[in-house]
Amino acid sequence: MASDHNASSQEEYLPHYLQKEDPFASKLSREADIIAGFYLTVIGILSTLGNGYVIFMSSKRKKKLRPAEIMTVNLAVCDLGISVVGKPFSIISFFSHRWVFGWMGCRWYGWAGFFFGCGSLITMTAVSLDRYLKICHLSYGTWLKRHHAFICLAVIWAYATFWATVPFAGVGSYAPEPFGTSCTLDWWLAQASVAGQAFILSILFFCLLFPTAVIVFSYVKIILKVKSSTKEVAHYDTRIQNSHILEMKLTKVAMLICAGFLIAWIPYAVVSVWSAFGQPDSVPIQFSVVPTLLAKSAAMYNPIIYQVIDCKFACCRSGGLKTLQKKNSLKKLR
Repeated sequence: MASDHNASSQEEYLPHYLQKEDPFASKLSREADIIAGFYLTVIGILSTLGNGYVIFMSSKRKKKLRPAEIMTVNLAVCDLGISVVGKPFSIISFFSHRWVFGWMGCRWYGWAGFFFGCGSLITMTAVSLDRYLKICHLSYGTWLKRHHAFICLAVIWAYATFWATVPFAGVGSYAPEPFGTSCTLDWWLAQASVAGQAFILSILFFCLLFPTAVIVFSYVKIILKVKSSTKEVAHYDTRIQNSHILEMKLTKVAMLICAGFLIAWIPYAVVSVWSAFGQPDSVPIQFSVVPTLLAKSAAMYNPIIYQVIDCKFACCRSGGLKTLQKKNSLKKLR
């Protein structure tokens, strides 16, 4: 009887974009849409300039990039893609007080957002594994070379393309958000059928839970390893110490990037999962827009993290050089 009741409720359920004649009309006030439009404009400009700068500076020393740095450049490419391909659609729609690009534009925007977002997360997963191997398993770490990084990039782009394109094969879809001026993966399919639930669960596992688990595992192991090996590194010569400092710099960058990405996206993931498996239409429209805007800001953080760590690293190096120079001058005086 319970299964019959669930089946009938799934058959009766209509997602928000089928309940009204115009699913693309904004459900927010005009003032709220204008504020969101200005917010996304600022985020888009900062993200485009910051990630463009990272890619430009990396291109100047492309032959000297380490595998982890190649991955961070790929992350900047994903963030730039979100800013250039996706944000103009939502900015124009917020200022227009409705989604103005129709169903084709909605599907394209949803695909692009999911493609670059998935590419970012899988890139960070690869970076965390690279850091884990370099620091916790030195024999594997020395084996990893530049061409392995490029093979990994090909796998990342293929993985993101596969999962972003699967909805077009008939097992999923992209649909407007409840507030009307943006589009996303059709999480509401889980309310309609068992096949929809299977699709959403697959997306959640392969594009969120599994990559996040790998990232957390990698950095927990790295932290434990660093705590146990800090004293050992102090006894090595200067060249090994400098190499260790550089590896730790790259690891700090990767950890901060992953933390920023997850902080920005987890609220959106929670709201999406609740929309998929909670009570139908139980998430207030005004509440659903906040995690969406927070997730769209993720592409802005990474260039700031690069610059902060680089400046700190440069200061540490200059401080170390000054100490070395003082020691040399003292030796000469003696």
